[in-house]
Amino acid sequence: MRTQRQVVDYSLQKRAVLRDLLAGRVGTYDVCDASPYLKNAARFHGEPTDERCPICRSENLTHVHYIYGDELKQSAGQARTLAELPVLAMTLREFQVFVVEVCLGCDWNHLVEQYLLGRDGLAEEGPEQGAVGGVAAAGARTGRRRREAQR
Repeated sequence: MRTQRQVVDYSLQKRAVLRDLLAGRVGTYDVCDASPYLKNAARFHGEPTDERCPICRSENLTHVHYIYGDELKQSAGQARTLAELPVLAMTLREFQVFVVEVCLGCDWNHLVEQYLLGRDGLAEEGPEQGAVGGVAAAGARTGRRRREAQR
C-alpha cells in the first residue's frame, strides 16, 4: 500500500517463541491460546496464506488485520479485510493496523506486524518541487521524523 509507514515486524520475536517452545521452556498451551473472538475474526475477516502453521503443520495460517485510531471512534479494534484497508486509508488521516496470524486448527496466534495507514502518509511521499523546494521539503520531513522518534 502506498501510505503504509512505520512498519514494525515481529518475526524475530516469533522465532524466539518457537525456539523456547522447541527447547521446552514454554508449553504448547501457552502459545496456542487463540480466543474465540480471534478465531471468529479469522474465519470471517481473515486472509488465508500459503504458510503452514509452525506448531501443528497441518493447516495454513490466516492473517487478521485489526485497526485502531482516534478517527475510527467505535470502529476501533475491529477486524477488517485486506480489501477494506485502502479505502479506509484514503478516507482517514491516520490509523494503526495490527496483523495477527492465526491457526484455526491448533489455536496458534502471534502478532506478525504493525503499521500506520492513512492520508497523512501521502503528504510525506509527495513529489519534490525542484531543487530548492525539494531540499527544503526533504529537510522538513527529516526534522519531523526526528521529532517523532524522540517522543
